[in-house]
Amino acid sequence: MAVILHSVVVSFVLLLLLLSHGRVDSEPVQDKQALLAFLSRVPHANRLQWNSSASACTWVGIVCNANNSSVYELRLPGVGLVGQIPPNTLGKLSQLRVLSLRSNRLSGEIPADFSNLTLLRSLYLQKNEFSGDFPPSLPRLNRLTRLDLSSNNFSGSIPFAVNNLTHLTRLFLQNNQFSGTLPSISSSNLIDFNVSNNHLNGSIPSSLTKFPASSFAGNLNLCGGPLPPCNPFFPSPAPSPSENPETPVHEKSKKLSTAAIVLIAVGSGLVAFLLLLFLLLCLRRKQRRQPPKVPKPAAAARAVPVEAGTSSSKDDITGGSTEAERNKLVFFEGGIYSFDLEDLLRASAEVLGKGSVGTSYKAVLEEGTTVVVKRLKDVVVSKREFEMQMEVLGNIKHDNVVPLRAFYYSKDEKLLVYDFMAAGSLSALLHGSRGSGRTPLDWDNRMRIAMSAARGLAHLHVVGKVVHGNIKSSNILLRPDHDASVSDFGLNPLFGTATPPSRVAGYRAPEVVETRKVTFKADVYSFGVLLLELLTGKAPNQASLGEEGIDLPRWVQSVVREEWTAEVFDVELMRYHNIEEEMVQLLQIAMACVSTVPDQRPAMQEVLRMIEDINRGETDDGLRQSSDDPSKGSDGHTPPAETRTPPRAVTP
Repeated sequence: MAVILHSVVVSFVLLLLLLSHGRVDSEPVQDKQALLAFLSRVPHANRLQWNSSASACTWVGIVCNANNSSVYELRLPGVGLVGQIPPNTLGKLSQLRVLSLRSNRLSGEIPADFSNLTLLRSLYLQKNEFSGDFPPSLPRLNRLTRLDLSSNNFSGSIPFAVNNLTHLTRLFLQNNQFSGTLPSISSSNLIDFNVSNNHLNGSIPSSLTKFPASSFAGNLNLCGGPLPPCNPFFPSPAPSPSENPETPVHEKSKKLSTAAIVLIAVGSGLVAFLLLLFLLLCLRRKQRRQPPKVPKPAAAARAVPVEAGTSSSKDDITGGSTEAERNKLVFFEGGIYSFDLEDLLRASAEVLGKGSVGTSYKAVLEEGTTVVVKRLKDVVVSKREFEMQMEVLGNIKHDNVVPLRAFYYSKDEKLLVYDFMAAGSLSALLHGSRGSGRTPLDWDNRMRIAMSAARGLAHLHVVGKVVHGNIKSSNILLRPDHDASVSDFGLNPLFGTATPPSRVAGYRAPEVVETRKVTFKADVYSFGVLLLELLTGKAPNQASLGEEGIDLPRWVQSVVREEWTAEVFDVELMRYHNIEEEMVQLLQIAMACVSTVPDQRPAMQEVLRMIEDINRGETDDGLRQSSDDPSKGSDGHTPPAETRTPPRAVTP
């Protein structure tokens, strides 16, 4: 009886194991269908044959998981694949860990549905014929550790969103056609990196200087780090014919006879003597005609803006008085720097960004001083007009305005020197790398930024009488305590009426699109968009606003109109409690600012007052309430009264 019972138990266990084995070792049906769809639509060599009647886990190049329920690896290197990857094929392999399609003839763009491969660890697409921009689906695969796109035809810029790949250890982008500047890739895990043989320019970010020069070779306009240092402010002089190795001077001289050389030397000496004699005669005649000099009054000396500054440039940079005047670096009174143009040219430089008015560089001088140098482009005004505008901007002093410290003007180059703000911009803090390791910008700091930026802008309007004209989150620079300062202000008059409508895309007031003329009310509109950006966490020109072409104000209005107000706010703010009323109040202020009718927008000092009225009782951080008008300048000037149409009430 015991033996029979034991046999029954053993048989039952075996039956369970068989049933269990039958259940677990299943066929990855959906993955198999996706693979067959891929193979049927992509030409390939005959050696790649998948038997549709057999299990996909037995096919060449396929590795499944332990229970054969899904495809983990797809490795098809050098199997003669030709053409584009069809959508809705490989993008359906949601459990894929490794994808290798290297050394084929695949072309076109990477399908958008690659963003579904969220578990992918390694992606090898090198040695194909892929083209288009850097695939926007790839930065979403934040578990990637290896990415190889080398030896293809990718073009455009390398996006900052690569920083979303926080686990990346190897990134290979060499032998493509990528252009623009290198983003600052800050992944601490990155041990292999190569962008050689592209069309990249600018300075190599400090986060990438640990890699050898071979990682950046073949990019003619890259500099800094392991490559020769940058000199971004002035173009390098063209080599003289004598420096051309194809036509060395000593070879030419050998072709001349001794007599010819003697005649040339005698003739040159005679010409030089006659020229010197002529110059002496001209100088004596000029001295006879020139009346005695009369000193100018002090008031007249201050009429020229450049005289208001103190120049520390060296007179012997170019060797002549006219050239020395042309190469002056002009500082404003009360500045903290003591360097000259020659020091600036020797500084190591790193590209911070390319904006609508020019390129900004972080310049580190030899003695350790760090400044920001903005190299302007498309300036159309004369030197006199340029200097007059610089004097206006250089005299603006406020805690929430980045001071203009110096400027340089020549026919070919126009440079502005500002303080360097190490904490970066609001744009980088708000939108940069929203991955799992990101520290979100909390509500109190967003309010601090909104209020301090409003104070700086109100000071520009009321005291400086200056229209900013370029308000956007990348021009709101931060201190470590999240106090904000506005930068790049008052530069629009330098570019005339030819300002392209693409400037400040997403922040422009409707009337500026037509007239291309910025005003105080247009600034208020742009600041309203900035407030919406703080509230929603969305960039004004990003494509995730639903309907194609819709701007941020219209998107917010459409959501509020449907009574989905909670859907407007940044999801990062949902973790904080008891702030809903303040968010709605700031939303009302922002919607008043972005009114399509300029006269219905409040003045900037009124916007500041309304922001201060939000939770005015909380004074522990010194920001929610102030003892005097924050729009007052350092001279204590009180803003004049302004008649305006009250903003319409907005009830989200």
